[in-house]
Amino acid sequence: MGATGKPRTIALTEDPVVLARSLERIRDAVLSGGSVPTPPREVIAESWRRSLAANVDPDTHPPMPVYSPDELAEIRDRHPLAAVLPLLRFAVVSVADEAVHVMIVTDAEGNILWREGSPAVRRQADPVGLFEGTRWSETSMGTNAMGTTLVADAPVQVHSAEHLVHTYHDWTCAAAPVHDPDTGVILGAIDVTGPWHTMHPALLSLVTVTAQLAEGQLRARMYAADEQLRAKYAPQLARLRGESGALLTPTGRVLAGQPKDRWPERIDVAAERIELAGGEQALVEPLLEGYLLRVPRPTRRRPTLRLRLLAGNHPSASLDGRPLPLTTRRAELLALLALHPKGLTAEQLALHLYGEDGNPTTIRAEIHRLRSRLEGVVQTKPYRLCAELDVDLHTVRAALRSGRLDIATRLCAGVLLPQSESPTLRAEWDELLVALRQSVLNRGEIGPLWSFGQAEYGRDDLEVFERLVGMLPRRDPRHTMAAAHCLRLRAELR
Repeated sequence: MGATGKPRTIALTEDPVVLARSLERIRDAVLSGGSVPTPPREVIAESWRRSLAANVDPDTHPPMPVYSPDELAEIRDRHPLAAVLPLLRFAVVSVADEAVHVMIVTDAEGNILWREGSPAVRRQADPVGLFEGTRWSETSMGTNAMGTTLVADAPVQVHSAEHLVHTYHDWTCAAAPVHDPDTGVILGAIDVTGPWHTMHPALLSLVTVTAQLAEGQLRARMYAADEQLRAKYAPQLARLRGESGALLTPTGRVLAGQPKDRWPERIDVAAERIELAGGEQALVEPLLEGYLLRVPRPTRRRPTLRLRLLAGNHPSASLDGRPLPLTTRRAELLALLALHPKGLTAEQLALHLYGEDGNPTTIRAEIHRLRSRLEGVVQTKPYRLCAELDVDLHTVRAALRSGRLDIATRLCAGVLLPQSESPTLRAEWDELLVALRQSVLNRGEIGPLWSFGQAEYGRDDLEVFERLVGMLPRRDPRHTMAAAHCLRLRAELR
């Protein structure tokens, strides 16, 4: 008992041999439900509870390989910690090698990306699955320094029988998380692992300081990229000609602005419009790299007409946030007027809607009913929309021009007014679909390809699904779905 009457907990400063025996007795007592005179450390007790709740077998629980060597090479190249690997080697590997340890670097899911250090320890580690491409998250492997530090978001040392799985009682490890200096999210973990008898309390300090050094180097790289972005897009701010505005990073961090002191530290770039602290509305406009936040000059307020036309059989409209009921004909008229901001006559609208058989008299009657609903938004001579337009068609086009396929595929949720027989709208949709499909295939990224294939207009696109089958890792559940879909599409073509 301690001075307070509470049972004292194990400290990782004792002799490794004595400590390992004590930890074995503690683990056996906890798992059997017996009396535990000396409880495990709180970080270990909490990790055991989480691991057991995840159905990790304490007796034997081999790690799960998640990446093949070819997949691993590509993933390493893309991972942010690849940039600081030389620093990690300098700070850790030489020490680990001399102390009969290995350095391990994981991603945020606990997958081992790099393992370097003592050749003897690497040979011992291979049979127990402690090698590159395996997953060591807590839910996969139970209590271990790599997985537990990612959950606790703090440096962790795990010795011998503090590992929940008995297979790893011959090992000792210490790990610390590495954070993205921009967003604060965990990028992965740095770990030092070795045989249990090599345990030393200083290992925790080593990985902690190394993680801090890695974050410092990532921060320096971020600042250098910020300066390049400022220099590249300074003309964009200058062109605002008196309007308030700010330059944002791809994650929404404010890099520069005019005036300088009116902006928050970060802006939600997922929104197309945001409200600033003073109540002003600002527009978030995508650049090739980052965003431009712009506050238009105050003008006489015009109503905002929002049209969502790329929604299959469920188009929608709202005027200043108030929903407007839409028939197919009204949706067609609004779409055509949005596509022709200078306006159209009744004769031109009839031609766009019906072709040569169009009747201008019918169009005038439809426009009359539409004007009564939109309270003066539809002007005459010629017919045109007098409102601030927020139209998904326009936004998707702009996103394609700027290379933002994530925005384009998210907003292009369905076919443009599929019930319409308007030759103009059908041509508009065909052109947009070709442009979107070509951009997705040319970019060759899994996310946009998958989004395209899941949309109604992409479900029968064999080339898209064949590309996905070739790109997705075999352990990704989407690989199986894409492969099965390819088989069905090929069968239908026979």
